[in-house]
Amino acid sequence: MQILLAEDNPAAVRLLQEAFKESRIESRLSVVPDGAEALAFLRRKGRYTAAPQPDLVVLDLNMPKKDGRQVLAEMKADPQLQIIPVMILSSSSLPQDQQTAVALGAARYIVKPQEFSQFLQLARVIEDVWLTHRL
Repeated sequence: MQILLAEDNPAAVRLLQEAFKESRIESRLSVVPDGAEALAFLRRKGRYTAAPQPDLVVLDLNMPKKDGRQVLAEMKADPQLQIIPVMILSSSSLPQDQQTAVALGAARYIVKPQEFSQFLQLARVIEDVWLTHRL
């Protein structure tokens, strides 16, 4: 499974990388630090011309340059990108953020865990989201 993670918090990136090493499904994680880079990766622009097509995108909501809402909206408006399932991973537990993400087409909304054991569980949830959308 090829995953694009758009996350500006290096600690969260590192925890997810470690969690995926423990996962049931072999996965390759590509990481970008902001929304503009995420869209460049997805559209294979600039330095991402050889980027792999992700099977799943995991987006932070609050990123520099373009936030996760903007990235999600642009993805779902693009016929080539709208088929890729998107999972929001955010520190926000506000109901309006969750409702907005779902309305924009997110497959799942997860509040960022605080402990490594929770990141391990998150890796399993990400796998389940991917398996559900793949079938």
